Amino acid sequence: MLLSLSKPKRLNQHSFEQNYRHVCDLLLSLTQSRSLQKGLQLHAHVIKSGLQPIPLIYHHLINFYSKSQLPLLSRQIFDDAPHKSSTTWSSVISSFAQNELPLLALHYFRGMLRTGARPDDHIFPSAIKSCAILSRCDVGQSMHCLAVKTGFEFDVFVGSSMVDMYAKGGEIKLARKLFDEMPEKNVVSWSGMIYGYAQLGEDEEALRLFKQALFVNLDVNDFTFTSVIRVCGNSTLLQLGKQIHGLCFKTSFDSSAFVGSSLVSLYSKCGDIEGAYRVFNDIPVRNLGMWNAMLIACAQHAHTDRAFELFKEMEGVGMKPNFITFLCVLYACSHTGLVEKGRYYFERMKGYGIEPSDQHYTSMVDLLGRAGKLQDAISIIKEMPMEPTESVWGAFLTGCRIHGDTELASFAADKVFELGPVSPGIHVLLSNAYAAAGRWEEAAKARKMLRDRGMKKETGLSWVEEGNKVHTFASGDRCHAKTKEIYEKLEELGEEMERAGYVADTSFVLREVDGDEKNQTIRYHSERLAIAFALITFPPERPIRIMKNLRVCGDCHTAIKFMSKCSGRVIIVRDNKRFHRFEDGKCSCGDYW
Repeated sequence: MLLSLSKPKRLNQHSFEQNYRHVCDLLLSLTQSRSLQKGLQLHAHVIKSGLQPIPLIYHHLINFYSKSQLPLLSRQIFDDAPHKSSTTWSSVISSFAQNELPLLALHYFRGMLRTGARPDDHIFPSAIKSCAILSRCDVGQSMHCLAVKTGFEFDVFVGSSMVDMYAKGGEIKLARKLFDEMPEKNVVSWSGMIYGYAQLGEDEEALRLFKQALFVNLDVNDFTFTSVIRVCGNSTLLQLGKQIHGLCFKTSFDSSAFVGSSLVSLYSKCGDIEGAYRVFNDIPVRNLGMWNAMLIACAQHAHTDRAFELFKEMEGVGMKPNFITFLCVLYACSHTGLVEKGRYYFERMKGYGIEPSDQHYTSMVDLLGRAGKLQDAISIIKEMPMEPTESVWGAFLTGCRIHGDTELASFAADKVFELGPVSPGIHVLLSNAYAAAGRWEEAAKARKMLRDRGMKKETGLSWVEEGNKVHTFASGDRCHAKTKEIYEKLEELGEEMERAGYVADTSFVLREVDGDEKNQTIRYHSERLAIAFALITFPPERPIRIMKNLRVCGDCHTAIKFMSKCSGRVIIVRDNKRFHRFEDGKCSCGDYW
């Protein structure tokens, strides 16, 4: 092949038919190897030889530029083509869809219809994929109607692309109806349904479908594995996730960067940062998603220095950070109080041509607010080129609560209420800020406002995985089968903790009640019940991993440090912000969270 390219005169000595067929073979080979420079040379030879008008030649040229991620050159080849067959239309529409140019794909699809050409089982999937990228199920339904009219509705490729489109667009009922009616299903239809359920948080149905896919011996792909591993991560099902990781290994998908990034997230979200590092280090070729997954894992587990090292490594291998990368490093700075580092990375975004979004400003406000620099946070908010969002003011309110500044909390509350209806979390933050400062009347008013608007505070829950079951606890919960043993363990441990110097800090009870009731309220918070259950259930060598949907209160944080010291156990707690690793009376967060 290399000789043929370096000596084009040899090509001219063949007959015309042999010549163009040889060029087609070369184009196919260069497309598969993504050899752009050699492909450009061959294109020049095609033009000089007068072969470009041949339909098969420009079909291969469109595909070559498409696979080289140069779809606008594919468009140029198409526009210059004297004759456009259905194959040519299919190639250019596919080029746009595969290269994330869905509007162009749909524009050319309509142009094709105006010429009287009929879409086929190659064209429909590309056009429907474009609808999925745009989340335009309404346009997708028009495609569905046309597929029915032209008899392609139950074609496996067309049907699968429609299932995928409806699922990604949130129309899960339409997706499922079509999926159930399909006479033949492939990996795209199965994966689309699993992704759709996972996206909507219907984790049980996603896992059930995955199990069913394995039962029918479906050859699942990296997209299927990525979706189901994310389900395990979001549900913190570590043991099941490990089993699926084993299946990835058996099917050789463990080296996929897409599967790898979801595995890093799985282990990180389940509190096993060592497992996340192992996966990251074992993947030979890492994409940006994998780097970002490892960065946020380090940030959430307080491995801040490692996060900064990873950022440097990324730059060293030529991987360009994106807006998510900077969110990860800003998060790392925020939860360790590294104000100057945060300012440094915030400024560095501009060097990469990334304009800070409201999310980046939220991170900066959170960083400054937690560090007690509330006036600096206000200045950042005033400098924002866009209107501050609820998240921005929520981050500022968190800083006000931590540092007991109720005046600025009231100011922030007034600003956020100007935005219109807000989430219950804002009311809770304001109420907690007042309660922490002992301003019970204002705290009660904030809670009343929440009730008057028909909203409820999210119930605090903690859960722990044991075997194939997740055990969930609420504060003061007495519904568990082992309630008696759990409370006995808490009493026994409580006595040990008090002998070791633990004194309950009832200031974290954000209601105005008497001292005894405060002690009882704080003593049986959900995370303590979950830990007690784990202590009586898990073998001594096993780390205890607890998940919680709300922030751990200050007293529970102190209590768990004593629990780890008195029991000699490693206790890992994930709250709604980060991970805390308690070992021998110390926490990985350094009491800054």
